[in-house]
Amino acid sequence: MSSKVLTPQAAQELLAQGAVLIDIRGADEYAREHIAAAQHMPMEQLSSQGMPNNAANAIIFHCRSGNRTVMNAGVLDNCATCEVYILEGGLDGWKKAGLPVVTDASQPLELQRQVQIGAGLMILLGVVLGSTVSPWLYAIAGLVGAGMVLAGTTGFCGLARMLMKMPWNKTIAS
Repeated sequence: MSSKVLTPQAAQELLAQGAVLIDIRGADEYAREHIAAAQHMPMEQLSSQGMPNNAANAIIFHCRSGNRTVMNAGVLDNCATCEVYILEGGLDGWKKAGLPVVTDASQPLELQRQVQIGAGLMILLGVVLGSTVSPWLYAIAGLVGAGMVLAGTTGFCGLARMLMKMPWNKTIAS
């Protein structure tokens, strides 16, 4: 089977006819904001275990922007025994179409965004301190940059590991 791209309005109609909406994002992303009708099944789970047996006539997969879903379309197609669709624009497209979402602002920002904010602030701090206090403090920006290169090439991100242990990240709903 080959997945087809579906507009948010068409997806809503298909949902009314019994289709199932699957959110493939991570738990931290889903906890903060999701489409009310969506079931959460992270891409990692679908890749390793596949879909549980489901009697749905169609499955609509989505992520935040639609890019992750399109990139994994082959894997998602193989997960289902029924018609497979991809939500055009993902959650962002759903919201842009004026359709409702469930938002829980008490949940922390997604870990990736926390890393981006933390790394950006540390680089900015290193540059400001390096130019105003001592040139040796430019090393802060250099070390953070090296850490980001290490994270990108090996998959290990020390900053993400540290942020996962922070108290605000212990509140993610299951």
